[in-house]
Parts: sequence; structure tokens; C-alpha cells
Amino acid sequence: MGRLDGKNALVTGGASGLGKAMALRLRSEGATVVISDLQSELGTCVAGAHGFTFLEHDVCSEGGWTELIAAIEARFKRLDIVVNNAGILGSVDAATPEATPLEHWRKIFAVNVEGVFLGCRAGIGALRRAGGGSIINISSVAGLLATPSATAYGASKAAVRHLTKSVAQYCAEQKLAIRCNSVHPGDVMTPLWDKAAESFARARGTSPQEVIAHERSLTPLGDFPTPEDIAAAVAYLASDDARWVTGDALIVDGGIVNCDTFHPA
Repeated sequence: MGRLDGKNALVTGGASGLGKAMALRLRSEGATVVISDLQSELGTCVAGAHGFTFLEHDVCSEGGWTELIAAIEARFKRLDIVVNNAGILGSVDAATPEATPLEHWRKIFAVNVEGVFLGCRAGIGALRRAGGGSIINISSVAGLLATPSATAYGASKAAVRHLTKSVAQYCAEQKLAIRCNSVHPGDVMTPLWDKAAESFARARGTSPQEVIAHERSLTPLGDFPTPEDIAAAVAYLASDDARWVTGDALIVDGGIVNCDTFHPA
């Protein structure tokens, strides 16, 4: 028996990186998993290899969310878990408060904030019809600490944290039996972080390997969390083990936030 037996879960951005790890963990706990992503070919391949259902989906599309939820409910009758994972870092080559282009800011907020808002809004309706469930929003330690060299990204992840608290309070006030929590990873070795390391290296005039070594040295536990570490936190919040947890910020970063050592540039 798994903790999530009989549950249906949606993971956005589930074709790679953290999303794929989350989908694998939820499935291992017994859930039926739907992954959505813009990477159609990759998503189809991953779903076929691991027993997921793949649906192509743009989290920024309001109509797309309506279609996605309808497709899931038509096939599986209900949705119990929504993981709003899809997100982007954007360029860090011109990302300080002084240099960030408005277009860059808007693009990051469209995906990282509006996409999560639409997911929460659609998720509340679906989980209400299911009689309750869990919404999990993937934020970042960047949403809890200053990010002067990744201004828009940090601000977007802080907005996700605040939105999570508001959704949690609303669902509690409405007696919906829907919990909403945020997860805050530190640096995790994923394709997204590989790209970030390359960008930070250009900005610093150094190598990606040196950037990674420097960031690793700042982690009190001495290394980065793995995608599986983040997935374990998501599985906990999705399960009845966390039935009395809502509005929380679950930090999985090796001690960075509590020791105030995060330096993203």
C-alpha cells in the first residue's frame, strides 16, 4: 500500500528536471500521474517510459488550464493533487534591479506567477469537486532571500510564497478540505541549474564548474539537494501524513536559508 494509492496527480513541467523526479516519486507512492509540459516530444517519451499520462500544456494559457483539467477529469473522473512546478529562471546576464528589462520581468512573471495562479485557481475547482486534496507550489529559496543578481526570478518566487498562503487561507475559510503549501528548493543539479551556472559564469568571468563549486561551498550540509530530495518533500505534502499542514513553506536547501548563506550570483 502506498501513501497515495487511489489518488490522481498533476505535475506541470513534468517532462524533465524536478518535475520528472516529482512525478516518479508520486507514482512510486501509488498515485496515477499526469505530467504536462510544452516539450511535447520529450513529455510523450517520458510518459511512455514511466507509466504517466502526458498532456501538452502552456501554464500561461487561461483556456489551456480549462482544457487540461477537463481532459484529466474526463479520463480519471477526479483530480486530487496539483503540483505547480513549471517555471523559468530567465537570463541572468542583465538581471539586477537596475539592468532588468521590463520584457524580461514580464516573461518570468507570466510563467512563474501567473502560471501558478492559474494552476491554483483551476486546481481549487477540480479539488473541490473531488472533495478535497493538496496543491503544492514550487517556489525557491530565492523567494525567501534577496536575489540582487536574479531580481525578477527572486521576486516571482516570493510572489508564489505569498499566493500559497492566500490560497491556503481561502480554502480553509471555505471549508474545502484543500491544503496549499509551497516547497523551496536550494540549488539542485537539473538542466535549469546547468544553464544558470553557465550564465553566472559569464557574468563572473569564470567557469560553470567554479560557479557550482562556489555555490556548493556555501551550503551548510556541504552539498546540493537532489531532485529526489525535493520530490520526497512534495510526496509528503501530497499525502495524508501532511493532512494538518497548510500554508507552510517547506525549505529543502541543506541549511542555506536558516544560515543566511544564499548568494545566487
